Amino acid sequence: MVLPLVGVLFLCLSIELEAQLQVGFYRETCNDAESIVNDEVRKAFSKDTGVAPGLVRMHFHDCFVRGCDASLLIDSTPTNVAEKASPANDITLRGTEVIDSAKARLESVCKGVVSCADILAFAARDSAELTRGFSWDVPAGRRDGRISLASETRDIPPPFFNLDQLTQSFANKGMTQEEMVTLSGAHSIGRAHCTSFSSRLYNFSTTSRQDPSLNPLYAAQLKQQCPRDPQGSIDPNLVVQMNTSPSLLDPSYYADIQVRRGLFTSDQALQTSPATVTLVNAYATNGVLWQSKFIQAMVKLSQIGVLTGSDGEIRSNCRVINS
Repeated sequence: MVLPLVGVLFLCLSIELEAQLQVGFYRETCNDAESIVNDEVRKAFSKDTGVAPGLVRMHFHDCFVRGCDASLLIDSTPTNVAEKASPANDITLRGTEVIDSAKARLESVCKGVVSCADILAFAARDSAELTRGFSWDVPAGRRDGRISLASETRDIPPPFFNLDQLTQSFANKGMTQEEMVTLSGAHSIGRAHCTSFSSRLYNFSTTSRQDPSLNPLYAAQLKQQCPRDPQGSIDPNLVVQMNTSPSLLDPSYYADIQVRRGLFTSDQALQTSPATVTLVNAYATNGVLWQSKFIQAMVKLSQIGVLTGSDGEIRSNCRVINS
């Protein structure tokens, strides 16, 4: 696939930034930084396993808007509607309190040193470790952005995208179709709001009004969990588990897609081209391969559009830009 110009620019920028980010970045300035974040993620996970998928998703949503600069964590103000208040994030954002707790501890021991963007990258890695047991080294040195606009969350690929739209969305960020398929495996953990896929159950443009790419038995199960009221509406607060093992980050996601149990339109879209079907089949049968590729893709994702050096700032409170 030939990347569009914007994809080539992101790729070149990523290579340059990779040299600026480094594993063990806080070794001299705040040696306990990663262990403190890990401890906060573990404490939260022991009370609610749902924070793990929430943190992985938050990192992804942050990186797709203005790069991995923790702009997603900024609160709205009377004069600005921030990213977290957009429809893409509003009722679905989970885990912000974990970042707040980690930041508070870090500020007490290493004031003004560890960025919120790095905390989020560490927390996503720690969440993967808690839900599967595999981990990786996270290059750090990101700085925090000072702008957060709800209008810019259009860059986040929604659950109704088809394969071409998904591929283009990732290419715009300098990532390949293979990396898109690989990162989609994160949908094996967590939960989803019924309203994010209800059109596949009730309002599809077929005689049965149901998406034919959805397994009929699975559709019937989802309808029981996501019923409509007499007016035809679905409670926006209703959620379902995204997978049969919602607390285990594993390649079962790809096995589900093979039997038309992909929850979102964007999930099942991975079965619509020979190239992506080949990847789905490979990952479904070779978990070690998927795990290796997932780690590589997560490291690359965490380097999209990062601020380094003297750019941006180190927020003292992840929710508010420094005055």
